[in-house]
Amino acid sequence: MTLMTEEALNKMVRRDGKVGSKYEKHRGLLPFGNHSLFGDFPPDYVPHNLSAKIKMAKSMSTGSLPKIGSASSSDGFQSKAGSRKGLNASMGMKKSFGSGFSSNPNLPPDSPARAGSTFRRPVSTTQFRTFYDRGDLPISVMQGSGSGKIVWKVDLNNLDFHHYLPIFFDGLREKEDPYRFLAVTATYDMLNSGGSKILPVVPQLIIPVKTALNTRDEEIMCTMLKVLQKLVLSGEMIGEALVPYYRQILPIFNLFKNKNLNIGHDIDYSQRKRLNLGELIDETLEIFELNGGEDAFINIKYMIPVYESCLKN
Repeated sequence: MTLMTEEALNKMVRRDGKVGSKYEKHRGLLPFGNHSLFGDFPPDYVPHNLSAKIKMAKSMSTGSLPKIGSASSSDGFQSKAGSRKGLNASMGMKKSFGSGFSSNPNLPPDSPARAGSTFRRPVSTTQFRTFYDRGDLPISVMQGSGSGKIVWKVDLNNLDFHHYLPIFFDGLREKEDPYRFLAVTATYDMLNSGGSKILPVVPQLIIPVKTALNTRDEEIMCTMLKVLQKLVLSGEMIGEALVPYYRQILPIFNLFKNKNLNIGHDIDYSQRKRLNLGELIDETLEIFELNGGEDAFINIKYMIPVYESCLKN
């Protein structure tokens, strides 16, 4: 499979501006999978038509800032339905951050370039995908169940939480199935049955949580926020154990706290899915304050100055 041309990529964008994982892979926002069903080819036997793809995947897996442009949406895609003109520029950086003023035609000519603090970052390959492809994880999909369940090959009471829980948290950055389904379902299963085993593992979960939030991908952030709520409520003292790590995880909360869905007088039929990022951040901060002890509010207020206590009448 060769790299796609700009014209081919433009055809993959729907009229409403939405794109799939295949488009995001070729734009460098998502990691490529293995070369074949049996894994990657040896370096000396890589087919010629895959060499360019492999080089691009390596260059995009560094976690650097993605290319942004003059599109008004937060992920760099054009939001107008049916507007494909200028799509190439929407994912290409028009000017570097230090090169002067913005060339956005919607802004005055003397306006500075956008900082891009809320733009999506590339999602690097996760440890979860590597371990699952090697067959090192004790989980598999329950085929034919139709109920969204997984099969554990070992008893959860005998599972090493110090080893497996950080791996499953790292897998929450996945956006493709079965990786995403397995990571999310396995994480909830371990949090439901972990009990006292979860608290000692909290320091090992901070790096996967911070990495997922730093992607600035709304889908990944919503998933991680729901898991953080479940984590705090899954045992005693977990909320207090997270307080020293607020400086690592709350700066992203501060960036997206006001990102609420504004649809006017229309009805939000997807409200049950809880995909409104601003509301999820407010819910998570309230759970942090209620379960974080007496020092939780002052630490939240230090990182998010606009936050108001939910305990005040």
